[in-house]
Amino acid sequence: MSSFHQLGLSQVLTSTLDKLGFNIPTPIQEQAIPLVLEGKDVLAGAQTGTGKTAAFGLPLLNKLLEKDVSRDVQSNDVLALVIVPTRELAQQVFDSLTSYAESTELKIVTAYGGTSINIQTRNLNQGCDVLISTPGRLLDHLYCKNINLRKARHLVLDEADRMLDMGFMPDIQRILKHINPERQTLFFSATFDERIKTIAYRLMVQPTEIQVTPSNSTAETVKQMIYPVDKKRKSELLAYLIGSRNWHQVLVFTKTKQGTDILVKELKLDGIHAASINGDKSQGARQKALDDFKTGKIRALIATDVAARGLDINQLGQVVNFDMPYKAEDYVHRIGRTGRAGQEGLAISLMSKDEEYLLEAIESLLDTRLPQEWLQGFEPSKEKHESEFKQGRSNNSNSRSAEKRKLKRQFKIHSSRGKNKRPKIN
Repeated sequence: MSSFHQLGLSQVLTSTLDKLGFNIPTPIQEQAIPLVLEGKDVLAGAQTGTGKTAAFGLPLLNKLLEKDVSRDVQSNDVLALVIVPTRELAQQVFDSLTSYAESTELKIVTAYGGTSINIQTRNLNQGCDVLISTPGRLLDHLYCKNINLRKARHLVLDEADRMLDMGFMPDIQRILKHINPERQTLFFSATFDERIKTIAYRLMVQPTEIQVTPSNSTAETVKQMIYPVDKKRKSELLAYLIGSRNWHQVLVFTKTKQGTDILVKELKLDGIHAASINGDKSQGARQKALDDFKTGKIRALIATDVAARGLDINQLGQVVNFDMPYKAEDYVHRIGRTGRAGQEGLAISLMSKDEEYLLEAIESLLDTRLPQEWLQGFEPSKEKHESEFKQGRSNNSNSRSAEKRKLKRQFKIHSSRGKNKRPKIN
């Protein structure tokens, strides 16, 4: 295995890495850094927690230090653009790149919603070398003419699958109209399906594809377990797990924003200090909850998937899916918050009967069966399952009957039933 010194990075960057204690590159870094330094477009997939930020950030900073293009401070030029899906990820990437570039004079700025745009405008005065931003806030600054992307020679989409998903694609297309077409484009993510790859290849020029781990896979260091349980007893089971197993730090994912706040209140009734982060919270409130979680002031952080792609918490031991995710790919990102950098982690999913189809989608994506276990005292109600099964059969039967009646009306079957006169035969 090579060292960072052997990958072609400048002396100033490798010296900083030595001070930070980064000695041996991870597989994604070892493969991606030389390709980015060569100026190639790269489509890279690797598990969460394997060092993707350094894999694109270090060679990006290295190329900017070479000063191939000068920045016009009067035009508010941006030379490199990193787009991320969430505020938390924007801050995380900013912190990482800032630490790598601490011995340089490169100007790095971050911009995202939930915070004052005026402060960001002042930070963007005279442009910057690297801008890390979420799509919405980036468009705000473009429309206000706070930045100029015409000289941007490097575009990075971190968590590219979410960036290119249906919700973000219109914003990405608008941003691409403002950026230099002769650019290097880098896509990094933990998951890529074929649809996402097809879109990515349209936006890139002869990209080199890197897949250091099997596509859409989870880290081997994360132990996974599914606990079937009645929906109404999920919060009770979660409180039992936190208390009986003496968890001091657990990240819990729910499907809805309202669900995060409700679960916080229920846990507090059981004496468990918790806080929530979701898209409705201000950035200040989200940051405070995250800081309290990292410093141990609260034991449980309840989050929606807005946090799945951006939380980097050292030695986080447990992640719980209170609700199974609607998108199977989100399962990979959720449990990727634990077991990072080779450490062991535990990912538990609480699954009610009506969520079994979501588990099937996850197992299909991972191409594996996940272990299930009934916890004593929290076994799913047999009567409830039988009732749901009968109700499902009844609903299906009613649906089929209604469909049959509709077809009969459409084709006028039995239309003459009950009439004395026979239908005329031509």
